[in-house]
Amino acid sequence: MQFSIKTTDYQKNLMLNICDAELLGKNIVENELNMNISESYYGEKLVEHEEARTLLKNASIINMVGKETISLSLELGVGTESGVKKIGGVPFLIVFKM
Repeated sequence: MQFSIKTTDYQKNLMLNICDAELLGKNIVENELNMNISESYYGEKLVEHEEARTLLKNASIINMVGKETISLSLELGVGTESGVKKIGGVPFLIVFKM
C-alpha cells in the first residue's frame, strides 16, 4: 500500500497531508459537501507503509484521507475513531497534537 504525502513546516511544526494513493486527484461529493483530494495538497511524493508510520508519529498537524491512512493512524494512536468523519463514504481526519 502506498500513501501520497506532502509535508510543510508550519510555525516550527511538521504539517503532514496524507491520503491513500488511489484517492489522489479524486473529487468526493456528498450533498453540498465537496472534498477535492488534489495533487497540490496531497501529492508531493508517494511513500510506503513504514515511512508513512514514521511521518504520522512525528507530525504535529495532520490532514488525512482514506481508509488505509485512517486505519494506520488509529493503529498508532494518532486520533480517535470518534474524530473520523466521512464524505461520500470516504473517511477523513484532522489531528492537532499538543
